[in-house]
Amino acid sequence: MSTLGLVLHPSRPVDDSIATILACAHERNERVLVRRSDGRRVPAGVDVVPEARFVEEVDGLIALGGDGTMLGAMRLVIDRPVPVLGVNHGNLGFLTEVEPVRLPAALAQLADGDFTIEPHPALRVDTDRARLGAASGFNDVVLGGASRSGAVSLDLSVNGQQYGYYRADAVVVSTPTGSTAYNYAAGGPVLSPSSGAQVITPVAPMSGISRPVVLGPADRVHLAVAADSAPVTVDVDGTPAIDLGHADWLTTTMRPEAGQVVRLSETTHASRSRVKLSLLDLPLRPDQLLELIPPDVRRHAQITAAHLQAAADGTAQPPSPTAPPEPPGAPRNPN
Repeated sequence: MSTLGLVLHPSRPVDDSIATILACAHERNERVLVRRSDGRRVPAGVDVVPEARFVEEVDGLIALGGDGTMLGAMRLVIDRPVPVLGVNHGNLGFLTEVEPVRLPAALAQLADGDFTIEPHPALRVDTDRARLGAASGFNDVVLGGASRSGAVSLDLSVNGQQYGYYRADAVVVSTPTGSTAYNYAAGGPVLSPSSGAQVITPVAPMSGISRPVVLGPADRVHLAVAADSAPVTVDVDGTPAIDLGHADWLTTTMRPEAGQVVRLSETTHASRSRVKLSLLDLPLRPDQLLELIPPDVRRHAQITAAHLQAAADGTAQPPSPTAPPEPPGAPRNPN
């Protein structure tokens, strides 16, 4: 990647990560670009260009922020997908893989080509109204009531066939990536990324369809605003896109492999995601959590605990830490 683009969190300080990226880029004779909107936040050595040039010239992106920043970076290059690496300056960070302290090692892997690409689908949104503020979303499309003005009432068709209607606070159409976000909070299922599926989940349904509906990647979803509906506000990946009134409609279709997310270690990222899901309320048993802790961290914690216990007991030599318990069903070593 000879030209790296930086996408910055709108408010969090990311100066240290920018300095690390610049130092590595200088060693490798790489260009670093930012959009004009971020120009005041970067030091000399970073080229500031208009957004159109930024999208046209970058070979890869580094998103410095949380999942929202990562999604914004992916949407920027959705018509010209390039690899996107996420550096977590946010909170949980399901999409972002690298913590700032590990950024130098991550950049070395990136330069050596020691990474894989995880393709992500997006939902393309079309309406009968004016152009959308955001035409594609990697997480979800949400149709909700404007300013608590009442319930939204929407008629659902799939591939031209009438399915029924929703009357609810909101309706969420989600990708597998977004299934752990608003969809999950509303009681929808967590979708495997490999499924390529999409799910429609009503929020606080009052009548009509009250359960999530899971559809295939080729299905075309059509939602029309009914006569008894409150005005509808459409958000795409949390960004206001358009307002709809009576008889207006929108459609969503899946765009496979619309985004390219850099994965430096698929196993490590999957383990971290399982821990984050458990924090959100997808419970794991204690032994299942234990197996997600990296072995070196586990050993260090056991040794430290043994030393502390020895000091408390007045023992000269701390006992050897025991091996971590095997997870249920694990094969035993016959030796």
